[in-house]
Amino acid sequence: MRDEVYRRPREQIVDFVFDDAVAAAFPDMIRRSVPGYETVVPLSGLIAARHARAGSVCYDLGCSLGATAIAIARQLTIPTCRIVAIDNSAAMLERARSLHAEPRIDWVCADLRDVAFDAACAVTMNYTLQFVPSEDRLRLLARIRRALHPDGVLIVSEKVHFADAAEHDYFDATHAAFKRANGYSELEVAQKRAALEKVLVPDRIEDHEARFRAAGFTRSLIWFRCLNWVSFAALP
Repeated sequence: MRDEVYRRPREQIVDFVFDDAVAAAFPDMIRRSVPGYETVVPLSGLIAARHARAGSVCYDLGCSLGATAIAIARQLTIPTCRIVAIDNSAAMLERARSLHAEPRIDWVCADLRDVAFDAACAVTMNYTLQFVPSEDRLRLLARIRRALHPDGVLIVSEKVHFADAAEHDYFDATHAAFKRANGYSELEVAQKRAALEKVLVPDRIEDHEARFRAAGFTRSLIWFRCLNWVSFAALP
């Protein structure tokens, strides 16, 4: 379904939520809004599967419609390694279950801040951490680190901002141009920006790297970057 969630003028812009309308249009929405998405998802599955271990778990946190979980399943060759896909949107998970008949994936509706993680070999958070309240991000990553195997990996993909105003404005304007080139009108771009303003809160690359260290990770590598979107691999 084509994304027309913000096509018509709205008298009042409310905070963005992952409701039924967004779930129905989500594949088109994220493809047209996030540069590099179609590269990041399959590579996330490839990287996660490289760290898979027998009897362990690959987590897809903030799984939305399960694209990354499915990408992991396509690469996973260890039959006793489970995939657990978690999201706090019932609408997104209901649609994910209807789209994917993959018996290796357990779909869980929960707030990530409340999840008790089992022993994990890989954890993916593609465009998820930016929706977690800023004050809860370090605590969540520290819990993931404690659950992660010494040879495991945490994959985090995020929108980022830049301390240098000129750099930030350049990439922000280019990102807006990317969305217009993908068929969004000026109204759609503006209304969605307003809806996300208080919901999607990006950090600087340096903030991510410092938080990984504070959470107990020894290294963080940038493995993909496109405009103001970055993917990290954090290693124990």
